[in-house]
Amino acid sequence: MSARVRSVGWLVILVAAFAGFSSAGARAETPAVYMQRVQNELMYAQRQGGVSAYANVLRRHMDVQNIGLTALGPHARTLPKTDRPAYYNGMVNFIAKYAAKEGPKYIVTSAVVTGQGAGDAGGTNVDSHITLADGSGYDIRWLVMKTSQGYKVRDAQVVGFWMTSFLDDLFQNYITENGNNPRALVLALSR
Repeated sequence: MSARVRSVGWLVILVAAFAGFSSAGARAETPAVYMQRVQNELMYAQRQGGVSAYANVLRRHMDVQNIGLTALGPHARTLPKTDRPAYYNGMVNFIAKYAAKEGPKYIVTSAVVTGQGAGDAGGTNVDSHITLADGSGYDIRWLVMKTSQGYKVRDAQVVGFWMTSFLDDLFQNYITENGNNPRALVLALSR
């Protein structure tokens, strides 16, 4: 796997894999239609550039609580509930900053849904093909979860790797290196 594929995967995945949706209009959508809409919003955010463009999309679409608590692993139970809003906000900003920094290096010209699995209680796989301005491309498999309000993207797979595991490792290692205190991560993400 080339460094470029990994970098492109991180950009698209970190921004989009952590997406979720909570609008009444999504109830009539299929997971494939939903993912196409999310990808279109992400491409628009990339054209706008800047942290706020990405953060706005993430705040509208991110499955913050599930992904955030999972990323803390065993430390989730020691993070006070009163600290969770700051943690979730910091996580969104962390991902948005990364996307804004890396986005200009890998301009996405096309993100097209190519298929949808049958789905079950564990979610529905939605496959997409991403094309970059230089003509190169790669495939993504999204894991989309049904909610009472629509859909949420729980994870994404690029080159065989599910991306939430990278966030889990990053956050849990940081906490472990800082005295097993999840508040250290909250403070770091708030900067």
